[in-house]
Amino acid sequence: MFKIPTLDKLVHEIARLPGVGPKSAQRLTHFLLKNPNYSEELRETLKLVEESIVLCKTCFNYTDNPERICRICQSPHRSAELMCVVEQPEDILQIESSGGYSGLYHVLHGAISPLEGMTPEKLKIRELIKRLDSADGVIEEVILAVDSDLEGDTTVLYLNQELSERSLKVTRLAQGIPMGSDIDYIDDRTLHRALSHRTEV
Repeated sequence: MFKIPTLDKLVHEIARLPGVGPKSAQRLTHFLLKNPNYSEELRETLKLVEESIVLCKTCFNYTDNPERICRICQSPHRSAELMCVVEQPEDILQIESSGGYSGLYHVLHGAISPLEGMTPEKLKIRELIKRLDSADGVIEEVILAVDSDLEGDTTVLYLNQELSERSLKVTRLAQGIPMGSDIDYIDDRTLHRALSHRTEV
């Protein structure tokens, strides 16, 4: 630490960012001190983000559109028959980068976790149900692209129960051994899922 309260507070705040440890926070602080012009640009950009970034009123992705409709919901080239449900907006970036999906999205903004106080009422589940009901049967398949952990599994079970009475195909992303992996290094849980979700060759 710098042993200077103002700088130490900056290091502390930077270290709170995901993936940034104390050493990285110190290096970033040194960079900001040596580049005051960058500090000013960063402040202006952060202020602009705070003022202009909102949630899409349809899918709850991030957007800077004043009408609160993101570019994906606006696009006429997306397949209206498919809806991919994700936990966070950043998950959309991952799926889009794969190039294997061209449908719509819905962001829950979390997963069900009673221990952390994250109940279904705190997620965008009601909005999802309302959106599906108002789609007049256009949406044929809902893909649950949530994490493969306890919270993700709980969310899948809850959503599957909520959607079971509707004439929808509900699927989940395939789970198991990643491409290029050596089976010797696969953990028991992943191997169990791979065996449970095996496919015919």
